[in-house]
Amino acid sequence: MVDDQSQQHRPYLVSQPHRPADEDRDALVRLTYGAMASHVAGAAVRLGVLDRIGDGERTADDLATACAAQPQAMARLLRALTALGLLAEPAPGRFAATAVGAQLRTDAPGSLGALVRMFTDPALLRAWGHLDDSVRTGAPAFDTVFGTDFFGYLAERPALSAQFNAAMSQSTAHTAELLPAAFPFDRFPTVADVGGGDGTLLAGVLRAHPTLRGILFDRAEGLAQAGSRLARDGLADRCSLVTGDFFATAPDGADLYLLKSVLHDWTDEQCRQILGHLRRVVPDAGRLLIVEPVLPAVADASGDVIRYLSDLNMLVNVGGRERTRDDFERLCRSAGFAVRAVTPLPQPNRFSVIEAEPV
Repeated sequence: MVDDQSQQHRPYLVSQPHRPADEDRDALVRLTYGAMASHVAGAAVRLGVLDRIGDGERTADDLATACAAQPQAMARLLRALTALGLLAEPAPGRFAATAVGAQLRTDAPGSLGALVRMFTDPALLRAWGHLDDSVRTGAPAFDTVFGTDFFGYLAERPALSAQFNAAMSQSTAHTAELLPAAFPFDRFPTVADVGGGDGTLLAGVLRAHPTLRGILFDRAEGLAQAGSRLARDGLADRCSLVTGDFFATAPDGADLYLLKSVLHDWTDEQCRQILGHLRRVVPDAGRLLIVEPVLPAVADASGDVIRYLSDLNMLVNVGGRERTRDDFERLCRSAGFAVRAVTPLPQPNRFSVIEAEPV
C-alpha cells in the first residue's frame, strides 16, 4: 500500500508519443519518393538509355554523347537507375542493363518501354496532382485539368493515341499468352473482342485456336494499328475489323464476346450501356468473357497494391473503377447476364476471367 505522503512526492509522468521504428520511417520516406522513381524510369525511356546500352556495357560519358546529354547529369541518372535495380555498375563509370532494366529496350521481347513512357507522360500524371479533389467529388480530375475527357483528349492527338495503344498492347501481351488456356475457346466458332485496340489479345486467342475466326471491334483511333498487327501475325484472313462505338452498338455474328480492360474505364451506368448492347447480340448459347482485375472483398497490406493504384488511376483520369466479384455480379445481372465462374489467371498476372451467360 502507498500512503498519501509518498503519492504527493511522485514525479508527474508525461505520456510520450510513440516514436516510429526506423524501418517504419524509411518505408514512408520510400513511399513518398516513389513518384520520383517512376520519373527516373520514364527519363531513361525517353532518352533511349537502355537501347544504347543494349547487351553490353557503356560508360557514362559514352551514353551522354549518344543521348545528347550533359555528362555529369547523365552519370547521376545512371546511378539512380542502378540504385533502382534497372542498371548495374560492374566497374566505376561503366553501366550494364539488369534483367528488369532490359525490359525498357524497345527491341526486347516483352518490352514495357511504351507502357513506362505512357504512364510517366503528363497526360496521365497531371490529374494525379488533384487526387484529393477527385476523392472529394468522385469525378475525374482529368476533365478539369485538360478541359476534355481522357479519350477525347487522345482522339485529338494521334501521336499520343498511338503511344497509348502501344502501352495497352504491351500491358496486354502477358494476358494474351495466358488467356487461351484459361477457357475452352474451341467450343465457339467466332469470337469478338469488343474495345480490343490493336488486337493483341484476340491475336493470342486466334494463334492458340486455329479453327476460330475473330471480329475486332473498336473506334477508329483504337484500331489504327490493328491491321498491321494482325497482318504481321498472319491472322488478317481470319479476323474482321469493325469500326464502332460500344456505347452505341455491338458487333453481331459472334458466339463468344471478350471485354478486356473496358468496364474499369467507366461508371456503373456506362457499363450497363455497354453490357446492354452486348446482351442484344450474344446468342442464348453464347458467352461473355470479362477480363479484368477482381478486387478482394476486404483490402489488406498483403494484397497487390497495383490493383488499388489502378483503381485510383481510373478515378482521376477516366472516372471508372476496379471492382469486386460482387460488383461484377450485380453489374452483369442488371444487364441480363449471370456470372458463372471467376478464374484468376496464373500469378503474377493480375487479371481474372469472368464468365457470364445470357439469362
